[in-house]
Amino acid sequence: MGWFLGLGIVGLVLLVLSLVFDGVLEGVLDGAGGGLDGFLSLPVIAGFVSALGFTGAIVLGTTGTGAGGAAGAGAVAGGVVGWVTWRFSRALTRDGAAPAPRGEDLAGTSGSVVTAIPADGYGEVLLHLAGQPVKYAAKADAPVARGAEVWVESVLSPTSVTVRPVER
Repeated sequence: MGWFLGLGIVGLVLLVLSLVFDGVLEGVLDGAGGGLDGFLSLPVIAGFVSALGFTGAIVLGTTGTGAGGAAGAGAVAGGVVGWVTWRFSRALTRDGAAPAPRGEDLAGTSGSVVTAIPADGYGEVLLHLAGQPVKYAAKADAPVARGAEVWVESVLSPTSVTVRPVER
């Protein structure tokens, strides 16, 4: 039973080291996976070894099976824990970021006039793109005073928009 407990403790120590050094020890296993995409990462191996050791010790101490049966049960439990660890780490590192905001996303949004917009030229409006305030050159059919609330009708270029005043 001492061997199994030793394996369990070694697995926990490996897991703590992999968490503390956060990927520094991963270089030891680079290229060993042969395209397994993280299946032979240190947390997966640590989970496998730890589950094998502790499950083997529990089976050996509570049942009448020998070391071979305990090792088999520990290997099955270690395989399950290793697979769950691998799936969990893949889910955590999956890139689920939203796409980058584009200028076309401004159509239909509201903003405020920073520099008055004349009937025949450009003024400036403050709009919010992805939660960030951004100033754009703005054109309108009729003059719009500074401080007025406006709606973006269309995007003319990456730096300019067509707006209309909001009527309340």
